[in-house]
Amino acid sequence: MTDSALMPPRSPLAMPVQALDRPFSDAAAPGAPIAARDTLRWRVLAFGPALLGTAALLWVMWGWFSAEGTSALEAGLTALICFNFFWICLSLSTALSGLVSMMGQGRPARLARPAPVSVALLVPIYNEVPWYVLGNACAMLEELRDGGGGHDYTLYVLSDTRDPAIAAQERASIAALRATVSPGLRIHYRRRAQNTDRKVGNIADWVRGWGGAHEAMLVLDADSLMTGRAIARLTDALARDPGAGLIQSFPQLIGAQSVFARAQQFANAIYGAALAEGLANWVGHEGNYWGHNAILRTRAFAASAGLPRLARRGGGSDLIMSHDFVEAGLMRRAGWGVRFLPRIRGSYEETPATLIDHVQRDRRWCQGNLQHLGLLRSRGFHAVSRFHLFHGAMGYLLSPLWFLLLLVWALIGNGREASVLTYFSDANPLMPTWPEMTETRHVLVLVLMYAVLLAPKLLGALAVPFSGLRYRDLGGPWRFAFSLLTEILLSVAYAPILMVQQMIAVLRALMGLQQGWDAQAREGGSYRLGTLARAHFVETISGLALLAGLVSGLVTLWLLPIAISLAAAIPLSAVSGLSLARLGLATMGTAEVFREPSVVQAARHYRAVLRRHLDADTGIAPAE
Repeated sequence: MTDSALMPPRSPLAMPVQALDRPFSDAAAPGAPIAARDTLRWRVLAFGPALLGTAALLWVMWGWFSAEGTSALEAGLTALICFNFFWICLSLSTALSGLVSMMGQGRPARLARPAPVSVALLVPIYNEVPWYVLGNACAMLEELRDGGGGHDYTLYVLSDTRDPAIAAQERASIAALRATVSPGLRIHYRRRAQNTDRKVGNIADWVRGWGGAHEAMLVLDADSLMTGRAIARLTDALARDPGAGLIQSFPQLIGAQSVFARAQQFANAIYGAALAEGLANWVGHEGNYWGHNAILRTRAFAASAGLPRLARRGGGSDLIMSHDFVEAGLMRRAGWGVRFLPRIRGSYEETPATLIDHVQRDRRWCQGNLQHLGLLRSRGFHAVSRFHLFHGAMGYLLSPLWFLLLLVWALIGNGREASVLTYFSDANPLMPTWPEMTETRHVLVLVLMYAVLLAPKLLGALAVPFSGLRYRDLGGPWRFAFSLLTEILLSVAYAPILMVQQMIAVLRALMGLQQGWDAQAREGGSYRLGTLARAHFVETISGLALLAGLVSGLVTLWLLPIAISLAAAIPLSAVSGLSLARLGLATMGTAEVFREPSVVQAARHYRAVLRRHLDADTGIAPAE
């Protein structure tokens, strides 16, 4: 059967490319409402404390240095500390406002069922393991058959696969899937001859060819898995809000078995709830899009979110890599609301298994997010949409700034007498005088930084009873406390390594060394010592240099945890991929670990069925 026979009749929908140098308004949009009083209040509660806390730190540090006149170096150090401090303060105030909101939430009102909506479930794939992706899709379809809320759902598998062997497995899996699912469930498959513009082009190609047949489209990733209830609630929300163009769910991490992945999963489940609640409150109708597990109004997306290519210096053009942030900004610009509903549970995705796999994915995201800086001048974007673009870029640019701050702290040492730069001043009188940071000042600033970084984790732990979970869902109070301590220790160990790796990612992107957007290694793996050494060479050398400074008394002991982490980057990276089960550790369990959702069990069943079909019936060895 040809790919064309696996698609329904075409239903074209125009999707014009948007211009970024002039505003645009979609005539069909009812217009997203001006920020409500509640939204404005939440914005004050999120940004106000962050600004006040940063201003207070600035006042204290300026007082330290101003007694004898503030030098340019002292002013630069103060600016560097305060700029970094604002962003961690914003995370804290967002989590705190989220906790307040969760504590005050009442029972949700019972709403009448909206009119049925035709929804296309879009699964873009690129050289993925077919039986794995389609096993997830089968589980979702079967759940929707019984719990889809009366809406009409159609699955589209949109392949950009370049490997002919994998493409053959995709077709065989689609045939098996069609024979496996219950009667009446519609499954379509299309493989493009050319993967022009990657995922952006894949989705746009579907919109222009078949988008007119569906009022809404639910965009999924290859590793996405959603319960039927979560999909139905997203669809209901879109149906009830005619001004919403996009509604994003809060994806939770599942399936983590390794040390690093389980720590990420635990952090997402426990700390993410309060942060997500706070974020949803202050973004209002100016939310963001993370590229998957979100529902979009098809005609709104087609009319307002056609992405242009970016002109390149010296000729040519570049694809917008992190397209989701930009698409959200374009839809809000056109008059459509972009909302975030974090209380919808049952929206899942997976996370890389090892530190190296995480770093490889992060480099791709870094390349895309840094592009956002060049889009800040785009015409017509809402101020909050611009903040999302800026914040996405700052998530990576802060790492070089933190590394620079670490370097400054190391060079300052334990005071003027121990400062590395003034240590050689007698022999080199041209060396500038370094800012005088006494040990007491070191301690105050570092303790404050550590406390503000730790506070959102503690707030997340306090928010558990208000998030729909109970501590017994997480293994009981004592097991939860042990999991919390384990995750905090792991985050302290891996944070300096991730800081350096993000700094490297920024430099690679700025130097043009990070090119392309390859398929993600979803299963991860173990790596040889040589690979680990090459991957973590910079961290290891930096850590050993810090340890040498500590031993010689030139570097404050408060940097010891960072120095140990960086020096031990290679063994820590090796540990990241170890299985918790094989280590005999029952820790960092989430509610989904202790009580596996039925959709996860169903997905595992259907994956096994499709894999056996490929192995036995087609003679094609399943992709791994």
